[in-house]
This record gives sequence, C-alpha cells and structure tokens, in this order.
Amino acid sequence: MQLDLNLLTALDALLEEGSVTGAAARLHVTAPAMSRSLGRIRKATGDQILVRAGRNMLPTPRALAMRAEVHALVQQAHRLLSARQELDLAALDRVFTVRWHDALTSACGTALTAAVHHQAPGTRLRLSAEPGTDAPELHRGEVDLESSSSRSALPDIRHRLVGRDRLVVAVRPGHPLTEGLLSPERYAAAEHLTVSRRGNLYDSVDDALTVHGLERRVVAAGPTTAFALQLALDTDLVVTLPDAVTRAARDRLGLIALPPPLQLPDVPLYLLWHQRYDDDRAHTWLRDLATETVQALFARPNA
Repeated sequence: MQLDLNLLTALDALLEEGSVTGAAARLHVTAPAMSRSLGRIRKATGDQILVRAGRNMLPTPRALAMRAEVHALVQQAHRLLSARQELDLAALDRVFTVRWHDALTSACGTALTAAVHHQAPGTRLRLSAEPGTDAPELHRGEVDLESSSSRSALPDIRHRLVGRDRLVVAVRPGHPLTEGLLSPERYAAAEHLTVSRRGNLYDSVDDALTVHGLERRVVAAGPTTAFALQLALDTDLVVTLPDAVTRAARDRLGLIALPPPLQLPDVPLYLLWHQRYDDDRAHTWLRDLATETVQALFARPNA
C-alpha cells in the first residue's frame, strides 16, 4: 500500500476541526476536495472517522484514539522535510495569513506585500483583520503570523519583540489643547476616546492618570484606529495612541500630535507564531521580512 502524506495532513485537519468545512478552510482547499479526501481516508482505514450527529460531525472511537499520533506524525514529517529542503523563493508556492492590528496593517501592510511579491512572486499573502475576541487560529495553524502588544501565555506560541512605540495625543487642528501649556489636569479634563476592538473604555492611560490622582472621561470607543482618527478630526474628542504606526494616517488627515503631559508606558509590539513553524524555512523568511518591515517604521525620524 502506497502512503499518501497528503491524506495524513487532511486527517490531522479533520480530527482537529471536527468538520469537512473547517478542515478545508484550514488547509486552504475546497470543501468538495476535503470531502473526497475523507472518502479516501475512510477507504484506507476501514473506519468512518467522522460521523454525522445532527448538524455536527463526531469522531469515531478509532479516530479519537489515533488523533494525537496522527498529529505527531504530521508535525514530524513536516520538520523532516523542511530540514532537508533548501528554500527557493522564486519557486515558492504558498499562502501566508498575517493577522495584524489595523494600524500596523495600514502603516506596514503595503511594504510587506510588495516585499513578499518581489522576493517570492508565487507566494500569496492574506492580511486578516483581528477578531473582536481572542481566537485559536494561531494555535490551529490558520494564521501564520500575528501582531500583539503582549506575549502569549500559551507555551506553544513563540514571540519576538520587534519594537516599542511611544504614545502621542492626537487632536484636530485648532483644538483647545493646542493652545497654551498642556498640563495633566487640562488633558484629563478633555473628552477622550479609546481604540479597542472589544469596545473597552479603559486602558493604560487611565492607570497613569490615577497615579496623579486624576480621572478622564472616555465618551466613545472606536473599533479601529482609522475610525478613531476620523472621529478626532471631526470633533473635540482626544485620542491617545501609538506614534509610529499611526503617523502616516494622522498626517494624511492633518491631525496634530501633542506629547502627553505625563509619563505614559511605551507600547511593545510583538510578532507571534506557533512553534510548529520554528524550523520552517519559508516561515522563517516571512517573519524575518516582517520584522525588517516593522523595524524600518520605528527607525524613521521622530519614531
């Protein structure tokens, strides 16, 4: 019997996802193609692997028993083949999914896309928006590279610190805070907005104000940096956000950036990936290229 490693990969995805549709999305193939792979797996193993239970599919006892071993085999084969293979960027045919904060995508997405296409023209890049809640796509291999302001607590998620951004206060031209001395008291007395994909009205700025015995009033939370900057341009609301990753967007809108009147913590920027890609040369190339792209942003004057 000839062993098809692609079937092992498909079986691993099916057992992890518990559905044909989920496994197809994970491996970037069509649902009919994954359904055909399941049929071949059933024929090869003599087991149904996944059985219908209402709208869901449940693994058979044999599938449950083999799940861990199948996953280990796939990872071992991946490491073995990757270690023996030289990376040929000109011939690389792969889809990478990069999930970055919207401000970072706006600031660096164009440069990263251009660099990837120039060096590996057969490679496709998917820039994905951050979800409103924490999601397991990085752990499942559906996202190759992610940005974050903190390290992951999961032991199988790697991290790399690529820079630290300082916070600035962005306001519209002619805003009252642009006149005279900007004291902590005047800053706190203004009406503020936050940038939060979860809609949080509280962030590290409030912690810093509390040290000074001050409290600000946050009247709105915007889901994206672009929305928050536009709102700051159209109103007297004040938004405090990272400098380097928002500078180009602020300049396009003509917003004024003021230094905070109190000590605020820098915002670290990490790149995250799953440990399965540690020895993957193509992934190493991608994360090194992403690191260079982001660090070039921080290296610009006044960053």
